[in-house]
Amino acid sequence: MRVEHGDGVGLARELIRVDSRNPSLVANAPGEGAVARALSEILESWGFHVELQEAATGRPNVVARVGKPGAHSLMFNGHVDVVDVVGMTHTPWDAEERNGRMYGRGSSDMKGGVAAMCAAAARAANEATDGEIVVAAVVDEEYASAGTRDLLARGVRAEAAIVAEPTGLAIMPAHKGFVWITVTTHGRAAHGSRWDIGVDAIRNMGHVLVELERLDADELPRRSHPLLGRPSIHASLIEGGSGMSTYPDRCTVKIERRTLPGELTETVREEIDAICAHVRARHPDFRADVVIDLAQQPSDVSPEAPVVKALSAALLSESLPVRVEGMSAWTDAALLNDGGIPAICFGPGDMGLAHAAEEFISTDEIERATRVMARLASQWCGGQREAWRS
Repeated sequence: MRVEHGDGVGLARELIRVDSRNPSLVANAPGEGAVARALSEILESWGFHVELQEAATGRPNVVARVGKPGAHSLMFNGHVDVVDVVGMTHTPWDAEERNGRMYGRGSSDMKGGVAAMCAAAARAANEATDGEIVVAAVVDEEYASAGTRDLLARGVRAEAAIVAEPTGLAIMPAHKGFVWITVTTHGRAAHGSRWDIGVDAIRNMGHVLVELERLDADELPRRSHPLLGRPSIHASLIEGGSGMSTYPDRCTVKIERRTLPGELTETVREEIDAICAHVRARHPDFRADVVIDLAQQPSDVSPEAPVVKALSAALLSESLPVRVEGMSAWTDAALLNDGGIPAICFGPGDMGLAHAAEEFISTDEIERATRVMARLASQWCGGQREAWRS
């Protein structure tokens, strides 16, 4: 497999052609091993020092370095796993190109971004005279982020990081976190004719849902972040009951709470506990259990941070507009920030096409992203001393 040195579009084409569906999401999916090996071979041919580091069995991260370890370092991070292809309206692995677009699963989310960041590092290598560029192509971001977690556990670090998620070339220094919660209400099973002894767990859950609506409509809009707006909460899944003529003894609802920087998992738990207490005060027979299933923290880097200023300068140098916005989705940037690496999102593609029946990316945008990130890397890891690095 041959791709010309620094050719982001050509690299994207080769990556999209490899099925890398996440096996934690799709039964019998192949995982990221094949795409990691293909990428490592190309990066080695481009002069990178490359390691394959297993984050899970048969699922290696690609960690590639170029430049000279020294005063400065910059990480480019992106995931190579993709979601399922069921329902897609075009072939998922052909990387078909038409009308300036490249089609395929993962084209926008986010093999186009991975290709751009790798090509950018390759182009900037000769000018990285005062630092090192670290490329981390990681596994499992679509499920539990085992790749970036393993990366950090192995001590891979840099002064700053760009996560090349699809932002349409906007700089996105912040995104929300989320908390997944399970609430189970309890009733008493009885024949449908025995209203006198039956307790309806589904009706009890209805009281909870009314309180969730009040929280989302009245309280959460009072909180805000300059880039992310307000937090939110919604019921995602619900299950209960066993038959038409039976009082249900149990009802379960899965809730997602999207959190702003500064909001804690413990605070979210307290909100749900308060809802249950409020319902119980009005309905003494109400009983419920609350369990936190998963929590991912928000990410927040100041728009005045050096990496944001440096990326803004690179965009202007390429005669491209500077747009600083909030990211809609959760990303591995949160883990990098928590690990002490200021990380922001920037890359080609449209998040609205992620996981969609039709997924594509503009080839021109891959090239523009490559040029911008190459300029950023050469300046960050070069001998220059710009104001944004002070």
